[in-house]
Amino acid sequence: MRAFKVNKYGKNETLQLSEINEPTIIENEVLVQIYSAGVNLLDSLIRNGEFKIFLPYKTPFINGHDLAGVVKKVGSNVTKFKLGDEVYSRPSDFRIGTFAEYIAVNEDDLALKPKNISMEEASSIPLIGLTSWQALVEIAGLKKGQKVFIQAGSGGVGTFAIQLAKHLGAFVATTTGTSNIELVKSLGADLVIDYKKEDFASILTDYDVVLHSNKEVKVLENSLKILKPGGTLISLTGPPTAELAKKLGLAWYIQLIMNFLSLSVRRKAKKLNVNFRFLFMRAEGKQLSEITSLIEAGKIRPVIDKVFPFEQTNEAMSYVETGRAKGKVIVKVI
Repeated sequence: MRAFKVNKYGKNETLQLSEINEPTIIENEVLVQIYSAGVNLLDSLIRNGEFKIFLPYKTPFINGHDLAGVVKKVGSNVTKFKLGDEVYSRPSDFRIGTFAEYIAVNEDDLALKPKNISMEEASSIPLIGLTSWQALVEIAGLKKGQKVFIQAGSGGVGTFAIQLAKHLGAFVATTTGTSNIELVKSLGADLVIDYKKEDFASILTDYDVVLHSNKEVKVLENSLKILKPGGTLISLTGPPTAELAKKLGLAWYIQLIMNFLSLSVRRKAKKLNVNFRFLFMRAEGKQLSEITSLIEAGKIRPVIDKVFPFEQTNEAMSYVETGRAKGKVIVKVI
């Protein structure tokens, strides 16, 4: 089969299209023929080596974190899926590899694809859907009537998180550029701040939750200040915490490093009487099934910017790296 591999870490490295053997499956795995794959900034960060401290992939490895496709084989202990099922997934860490024609996936990481959307649309959902769910439902416990600030509303996570937050009954504020204001309003945003013209920190106050996705330190500090006492900021960009290191079972010295990296922001949060949490999303088929139900009920719709042919996977990653994508970018394998 064809697959795009990371042969060497580095920002200037490109994925190499290679011919390799089709993966074999064990008793609890499913072999999926990939029809389309979502492209995420995470793919670039992994290739660059920025997460090697807690995700030390040994090169060469196949990149890619989102897929939609069809079940071709099932392991002897698989009970949830059968041949021919249309499925989608964000495979577990160290089992990634969706920039390929086939992948072996643990059945617990899979869910049936929503019936009312295409393969391309389905492959746009798993990573951003699970990220939004784990942030807003699992960590924040977002409730009807609460206020949430979702940064970068026109991005991949933002377009999904706005819709999920509205489904949960929250008041949603977001930031975006002038050209994307109507898009985020159509997704349900109640208050839209044009970040090129306005400063969110001077407009927002007493928020229950912030979904933070900006790497600038000043933005993180200002985001903590708009929370009400007891509010929670959930960061997707860091700094990572010792809590994450413990969950991943990392060595004690890495836990110390992460504890040090997040010390300043945790102190600032404590001083303001708010909570800081770092989220590195995990694969979770059960949560993805909940998301399937929301999509089939028309509560959430995929937002896709561009679809690239499989051969242009590197170009698709470069486009995502520009930060200009509205919603998700997809690679069409079949």
